[in-house]
Amino acid sequence: MAIENYNVIGVMSGTSLDGIDLALIIFHRLENHWQYQIKETKAVPYTEDWISRLKKAVDFSQEELEKLNKEYTLLLGNVISDFIAVNQLENLDGICSHGHTILHQPQNGFTLQIGNLPEIAKLTNQKVICDFRVQDVEYGGQGAPLVPIGDRFLFPEYDFCLNLGGFSNISFEQDGNRIAFDISPVNTVLNFYASLLGLEYDDKGTIARSGTVSESLLQELNTIDFYAQTYPKSLGYEFVKTIVLPMMEKHTISTADKLRTFVEHIAIQTSLAVPKKTGTILATGGGAYNVFLLERMAFHLPEMTFKVPDDKTVEYKEALIFALLGVLKLRNEVNVLASVTGAKHDHSSGKIFLP
Repeated sequence: MAIENYNVIGVMSGTSLDGIDLALIIFHRLENHWQYQIKETKAVPYTEDWISRLKKAVDFSQEELEKLNKEYTLLLGNVISDFIAVNQLENLDGICSHGHTILHQPQNGFTLQIGNLPEIAKLTNQKVICDFRVQDVEYGGQGAPLVPIGDRFLFPEYDFCLNLGGFSNISFEQDGNRIAFDISPVNTVLNFYASLLGLEYDDKGTIARSGTVSESLLQELNTIDFYAQTYPKSLGYEFVKTIVLPMMEKHTISTADKLRTFVEHIAIQTSLAVPKKTGTILATGGGAYNVFLLERMAFHLPEMTFKVPDDKTVEYKEALIFALLGVLKLRNEVNVLASVTGAKHDHSSGKIFLP
């Protein structure tokens, strides 16, 4: 009975711009089952300058993007190196890094995650597995979401896996296939309005709870074309910048009312995305700490049980799963599912750089 072990670092930066998540993961593969332990972790917040640059990068020229990519790769390399040094990590099998999404336009055959340049292997003096999305887009896929294969392997006991990050996405098994897609913006919008009040985020949804739903805005949001599209489908920050925020800014209501209305919008779209209304949902990502948001989801899905796991799994689930994607790439095994992304076929995606 062979047990296979992997000692890797998962690195993730999400669209909510809260920082870089790093997690040392120990994977055990016993027969056909994967188990994991999340050991050392660290969340490194971005400086105000980096937040500003990453927000504006969607409008950068090619030359500006290339400069940003080099500088972000240097930042990422230094952050990872510090994590390794502080925790005195040795004998790593690899660093599995997502990078940071700047442009995501699969309909145009294009996606860009910065921080995935070959130099990162030299900066960290480690084998690096990264740039997981590009190949899928080349194969005609959405390049997202990529988390569902990790849901299948690591959380099979749940009927649905719901991640509430910058955007929400859901995954589940249906007729032997893993199905997954992005549902709606979450923290990209909620944190934007919290920032107008001088806050990083709306703690536990307290401000949203104090607001009142604008029925006209809610109706407008719920009729956005994206929600009527069939999966596979995915979202990028361009969707928030060009469609959602302009729509919300047309309404002269308080920030609390905008937060309250958008929480209701998220809850409604989540309830519509779930194909059956009973079972268990694993809720992870920063939005899982938004108590009011989960209450509104439970209101719209009264026969569904929501489970929020331990803090490390909530906060570092994406780092955990990109660590698994990297391990699968090292094994030359499938780590992207065509049933999820719409690509021509399942494949083993990512690039491997050596120091």
